[in-house]
Amino acid sequence: VQLQASGGGLVQAGGSLRLSCAAFGLGYYAIGWFRQAPGKEREGVALISSRGGSIYYQDSVKGRFTISKDNAKNTVYLQMNSLKPEDTAVYYCAAASGSILGSTRARWRVANYDYWGQGTLVTVSS
Repeated sequence: VQLQASGGGLVQAGGSLRLSCAAFGLGYYAIGWFRQAPGKEREGVALISSRGGSIYYQDSVKGRFTISKDNAKNTVYLQMNSLKPEDTAVYYCAAASGSILGSTRARWRVANYDYWGQGTLVTVSS
């Protein structure tokens, strides 16, 4: 079981980045993207079910971020457009049992995620 996040970097406000999460051995898990800004708690931003049929976003990123997955490549992507300085954070991908999908609170609860990647830094300059 392994999660590897990549694709972070420095971008100007209004720009785009695509994050990738290589998820090996986690075919039956839902994969979520979380972020943690300095001095703030980790928060979930996007979540996709194991087969990709169910997708959820936090209100703060709806319409700007898109989560997708390529099962053949065992990879989950987070396309981030119209980036804002407040999107600056370390972004993590994480895996959880599909049972979390049934509850809004459960979907974003950090403790419900069993496996975590190492994080990738996204910095948005104004």
